Amino acid sequence: MSAELRDHYDGLAESLTGLRSQSPRITRWGGVLAQRLTAGGRLLAAGNGGSAAEAQHLTAELVGRFRDDRQPFSAIALCAETSSVTAIGNDYGYDHVFARQVTAHARPGDVVVLLSTSGRSRNLIEAARAGRQAGALVWAMTGPAPNPLAEAADDALVLPGRSANVQEAQLVAVHVLCKAFEAALPAADRRVS
Repeated sequence: MSAELRDHYDGLAESLTGLRSQSPRITRWGGVLAQRLTAGGRLLAAGNGGSAAEAQHLTAELVGRFRDDRQPFSAIALCAETSSVTAIGNDYGYDHVFARQVTAHARPGDVVVLLSTSGRSRNLIEAARAGRQAGALVWAMTGPAPNPLAEAADDALVLPGRSANVQEAQLVAVHVLCKAFEAALPAADRRVS
């Protein structure tokens, strides 16, 4: 194995070890998410680039299913709203593409999840501020702290490592969050009628 590949694997191991150490946070998030979504709240998620794909992955697992057959829950990937993203970017600037959508959609009882490997994306920081102003609970999944997105959120899952390794570990975090969410659902919401 080349030194470059070994370095990548070692970096991923570091990020995953950081993720494992935050298992109590993810379990808590799963319980809160189950409580809020079963009460009629929704999840709004956003990210840029690969983190946008992770945001879409998270919402797909909630609207569809992760493991167990159960009712669908409301979850929207704001980054997938291409007409909104391009119109807002054109009319207001790219820093506002998610904040304006959060302002339009977020309500008290909702959860906003923002994914960024750097934690420095201005459009996600603005979305965090908009989410908190709307009364939604704002969670960030980011790379190393300190970073402005983690500071702007109500709570943050902060992972060590380089950008690519953080993004790989965030996929695992999305799956673990979905597993914790489904485990926390009341029995009635686990069954499809």
